[in-house]
Amino acid sequence: MDSCLRRNDFIYGNSILALEQIDCMQSHHSKNRLLTPIQYVKGVGPKLAKLFEKKGILTVEDALYFLPRCYEDRSNLKKISEIKAGRKETGFGEILLSGIAYYQNKKKRVFEAVVGDGSGTITLKWFRGNERYLRDRFKKGHQLIFSGEVRWFNYQREIHHPDVELVDGDIEKDYLNFKRIVPIYSETEGLFQRTLRRLMKTILDGYADELSSPIPQEIVERQDLIDFSEAFRRVHFPPEGESIDVLNTQRSDGHRRIIFDEFFFLELGMALKKRGVALETGISFRTEGYLPQRLLNQLSFKLTRAQERVLAEIREDLEKPHPMNRLIQGDVGSGKTVVALLTCLYVVECGYQAAIMAPTEVLTEQHFLNLHQWLDPLGVKVALLTSSVKGSEREDLYQRIRNGDVQLVIGTHAVIQEAVEFNRLGLAIIDEQHKFGVVQRGLLKKKGGNPDVLVMTATPIPRTLAMTIYGDLDVSIIDEMPPGRMPVETKVFPESARAKVYRIVEEEVRKGRQAFVVYPLVEESEKLDLRDATRMAEHLQKEVFPDFRIGLLHGRMKSDEKEAIMMEFKEGRIQILVATTVIEVGIDIPNASAMVVEHAERFGLSQLHQLRGRIGRGRYPSKCILLAQYRSSEEAKVRLRAMEKTTDGFKIAEEDLALRGPGEFFGIRQSGLPDFRVAHIIRDTPILIEARKEAFRLIQEDPDLIHASHAGLKDILIKRWKGRMELATIG
Repeated sequence: MDSCLRRNDFIYGNSILALEQIDCMQSHHSKNRLLTPIQYVKGVGPKLAKLFEKKGILTVEDALYFLPRCYEDRSNLKKISEIKAGRKETGFGEILLSGIAYYQNKKKRVFEAVVGDGSGTITLKWFRGNERYLRDRFKKGHQLIFSGEVRWFNYQREIHHPDVELVDGDIEKDYLNFKRIVPIYSETEGLFQRTLRRLMKTILDGYADELSSPIPQEIVERQDLIDFSEAFRRVHFPPEGESIDVLNTQRSDGHRRIIFDEFFFLELGMALKKRGVALETGISFRTEGYLPQRLLNQLSFKLTRAQERVLAEIREDLEKPHPMNRLIQGDVGSGKTVVALLTCLYVVECGYQAAIMAPTEVLTEQHFLNLHQWLDPLGVKVALLTSSVKGSEREDLYQRIRNGDVQLVIGTHAVIQEAVEFNRLGLAIIDEQHKFGVVQRGLLKKKGGNPDVLVMTATPIPRTLAMTIYGDLDVSIIDEMPPGRMPVETKVFPESARAKVYRIVEEEVRKGRQAFVVYPLVEESEKLDLRDATRMAEHLQKEVFPDFRIGLLHGRMKSDEKEAIMMEFKEGRIQILVATTVIEVGIDIPNASAMVVEHAERFGLSQLHQLRGRIGRGRYPSKCILLAQYRSSEEAKVRLRAMEKTTDGFKIAEEDLALRGPGEFFGIRQSGLPDFRVAHIIRDTPILIEARKEAFRLIQEDPDLIHASHAGLKDILIKRWKGRMELATIG
């Protein structure tokens, strides 16, 4: 016991859970058979263990969570003569012929295997892959199971890159691999389906009974969930009568139980966190709002109804005695910045300071230039703090912030440095929240005595998902665009159409308008064949647009250089701005009506949408041109087609989520959320909603988890949130 870590309290905001000591818990887990190293499972050994490790499987528990990627119905294998083109089929046969075939005048090499069963033949083709490996594995006379999309070519049926399994033995007696719905696992070289199934069966038989979940029985019954260990048995080896379609969409009872379990413990942590925030003592900002009204009077536009609604929600939060924790999400150009500034003025009017943290110097400088113009007439002192502010200037700024002479600080990560001390911080605003983790949010909050927190993102997400990812925040959506926004036509062009693209840009500029040309790199890379910003800016100026002035903007430039370029572009003295993705957020040039994105296939959907949002802000119709390489991946082509189809940020976000997955899209590893082994935030949204409802209900009924039936929940919370406890401790 003395060797155990003396840390009995984990704090969720102010909600204290008397959890067990970590070291003690780990000691307990060492006796848990589920943590048995995979190499000690019968039939594995050191050699196979190394192959399992490539899949991230180190323990028995890891193996149990290594679920099949799909299923094949081998209850009755079709004869090859019965196999139809245009759908996914599974068959059995013997390799009659195999080897390299040549196409396109011997320019293209394809590995082929002709398979027959006496009733007919079908050709299996591999257009890529290790030829030596394919030749050694698929030899004449070998029997195999094959599965894949069947197509016609030259009056023959064929399958490209099929799922294949070599048969060894009598299929009539092999009930693990045939005569049933068969699980198909993700393979690695040397670790094949038959081996995986045999070992998974061994693991299930020996260890599945160890699996348990402490989710209370009343929730299990209310949600009609099957037994936890039974769920794993059914998912790995489905019983007779299971629907193949339900299994392949991961909607079976077994999948649902495992997914619910993952979501429940995510939402339980979120519920505890939200309760903790609600118990904190904050600042009640009660104000007449004369400063915000003075700003509204001087603006050349009126707020949209959506902006007014969100501002009303914020004002209600400001008056409450506990800290505001609110997320504003809105599409590019929806007017989040104005709402944030008005919020700052309510706080400043009460004698407090506000801070805005943004991810890039370019964005902070853009905010500073805009806000400075608006706030100077109001007598509100604004300061810019970035890593570029150095020496005596920096020390002087620190002193002014400490004394309260500066009422609004706009900065990058420099704002959360230890040396920065606020006199009376009442409001912390994080712009482009998806670029930060929760740790940075927490550090900014710690600069004051429980200040109100407002976070903003231009990455639209469905409301239920936003509530999950930002589970400790209330969500406001600006779902209306300001009047006068012009449509942006998006078109994908191949590299071969570059001359045409340049003509389009020239036409726009000759009309008195401006254009962006965006590149993924600053300087030429030896590793990537990409056009770089510095080299192309010079080329465009000398060879393509000698009559126009071209500017260059990238993140490596000094702060004063970037500011000068931005000002010249804004004032129209630069006609074409060559830039990297530093312009992704914050640059507002109403006269810009054209954008060319080089190597568009290299950008994510949300990033392309953010870039596109830099144009169409004035009174002219705008054009966004995506220049893509001919050999773009299929996924890249899907992304680019989506950009052509819609300018709706929510539809773009849904497409992006489907393509990239929630982990990468939300930066889950950065955000502090536990990883999901099975659950998928988009596909499983209905289960997520139910899990959230049950978790929040439980914390409402037993906020400190002291009920006897809830004892086991604490250990699982530590385990699931291990290494990410900052999400539960900072705000």
